[in-house]
Amino acid sequence: MDVVGLANRLGIKVYEAAWPDTISGKIQKDRSKGGGSGFAIFVNKTHSKKRKRFTIAHEVAHFVLHEDLIGDGIFDDALYRSGLSNKVEQQANGLAADILMPWQVIQANMDKSTEELAEMFDVSNAAMTARLGVFA
Repeated sequence: MDVVGLANRLGIKVYEAAWPDTISGKIQKDRSKGGGSGFAIFVNKTHSKKRKRFTIAHEVAHFVLHEDLIGDGIFDDALYRSGLSNKVEQQANGLAADILMPWQVIQANMDKSTEELAEMFDVSNAAMTARLGVFA
């Protein structure tokens, strides 16, 4: 899944930002940098490609599910906590997982290992492990 392309199709522009490692991303209404929707997503430029993909999907999920809660912006820390309720963050994480790791495709590839699935979906092993509900 091309998450930047998805964001763009929703009218959201995506940028990289220089932040401490503890900050993953932010979505905000931005007159100058926002896309057709008026929103922009910023991701930590020092994070891995896989981490950025999940962050963008997570912020897209906030736009789709919680646009009314975004206000001046939602910063998500490295654990995808923003100050919003745990339920709201769980919803955003769930939709991000659905975007990046659709169940139907996972189920069609259950003969693969967790590591092979993670590589196939271009996500971290931790993200795939969580998606599969497998805990070490």
